[in-house]
Amino acid sequence: TGFEDLRRILPQEIDVLFVRAFTPAAYLAYSLAHLHRRRGIVTVLGGPHARSYAADARRHFDYVVGFADRALIRDLVFDGEPQPRGGVSVSAAQQPRELPGVRARWRFARQALAKSRFISAVPMLGSLGCPYDCSFCVDATVAYQTLPSEQIRDDLVFLAQQLERPVVGWHDPNFGVRFDHYMAAIDDAVRPGTIRFVAESSLSLLTEPHLKALAAHGFQGLIVGIESWFGFGAKARDRRSVGAAKVETVGRQVELVTRYIPHVQTNFVWGLDEDVGAEPFELTRRFLELAPAAFPVHSLFTAFGDSAPLGTELARAGRVLDVPYHCQDTSAIHNVRLKNYSAAEFYGLMAGLAQASYSPRAMLSRFMRDPHPCTSGARWMGVVRAMSSAWRGPHYAKLQRLSEADPEYAAFLAGDEAAPPSSLRGAVADELGPFFFAQLPRDVVAYLQTGRPNG
Repeated sequence: TGFEDLRRILPQEIDVLFVRAFTPAAYLAYSLAHLHRRRGIVTVLGGPHARSYAADARRHFDYVVGFADRALIRDLVFDGEPQPRGGVSVSAAQQPRELPGVRARWRFARQALAKSRFISAVPMLGSLGCPYDCSFCVDATVAYQTLPSEQIRDDLVFLAQQLERPVVGWHDPNFGVRFDHYMAAIDDAVRPGTIRFVAESSLSLLTEPHLKALAAHGFQGLIVGIESWFGFGAKARDRRSVGAAKVETVGRQVELVTRYIPHVQTNFVWGLDEDVGAEPFELTRRFLELAPAAFPVHSLFTAFGDSAPLGTELARAGRVLDVPYHCQDTSAIHNVRLKNYSAAEFYGLMAGLAQASYSPRAMLSRFMRDPHPCTSGARWMGVVRAMSSAWRGPHYAKLQRLSEADPEYAAFLAGDEAAPPSSLRGAVADELGPFFFAQLPRDVVAYLQTGRPNG
């Protein structure tokens, strides 16, 4: 929705309310559902939280959707009924074979573009699922499939008619698995340079011939997953190397990627069982030297309910912490009992790594060693992103101090205390505001106030 006041824009005369939410927005979603269910309106939850926490979501919505297709949505619109005795989980057998294209979604996309405050991109999908099976990923068990190339071509032709040099953000979990298929669709639709592209891909796909093709077709940004120096090597070109050997191999390849693509983001996941001691952090500093133009993003491993195999496995082992939903955003705090670190040690290492990644010195080094022209927007994008990420260093340092000095905090993060600290629970009222906080179900409010489990 953007920045609007939901109280003003929600229609009053509706039969079915559909809500799509990531887990950090779950409390707002529950508030909206409770508000509308009291008026007899059928409520439906979809999106990541519905897949991750279906059992909890059923307590607050009439229907909770896993996979969806046109037939399932039609049934909910015409046949959905209030479920006062408890919500119902519904799902299609698989992901849809096709989705509405940009032309069909344009009135919504146009509104979102108009509200953008800085950078805007039109979201597109060319595929669903993923051919890799990284156990921490929500797509680990979702079969890979491409969407119709005719739809891709029509979307690109339409966009080129609506906007001058638009930016398309490919939201494929792994772009370019069928590389020639994508490039042919783009070639058929628009001239080179007409549209700029950003995508997420794997190092195993980013050979130099592919990089040349991507650059020629207007790709301005790539996100690549490195994840860990000691695990999850399937997406790297050399699957067998680990530790220092992987750093050298991956560092050289990412440096090659930055020569062709103006803005390259590298993703790391922290808090995995494969990591021990300071070595993984030191290896990452070495990587930053090998690929100085790449922008690093560091995520704390977060087990989002039942969405990924690794999270389910850790929950069965009693290692998932009861971190309130609004804190589950992969950057604020881990929610898995760490195997090889104390919380204080872990956050001390994270604070140092964030300093090395986003400090003014790191930002200047990345800017100066970028091989693309100084006038390139990608260079300045790196500066803006570093400034917006600089909070991480002080934040992790604060968590380190709390883990050392606050017994309640330390016990919770170690898995010795079930109830989350009051400081983690207390922010919801301020985030939602008095109106939407007042709409929360009583059991959710009780949990946020006392730390007792909400079901």
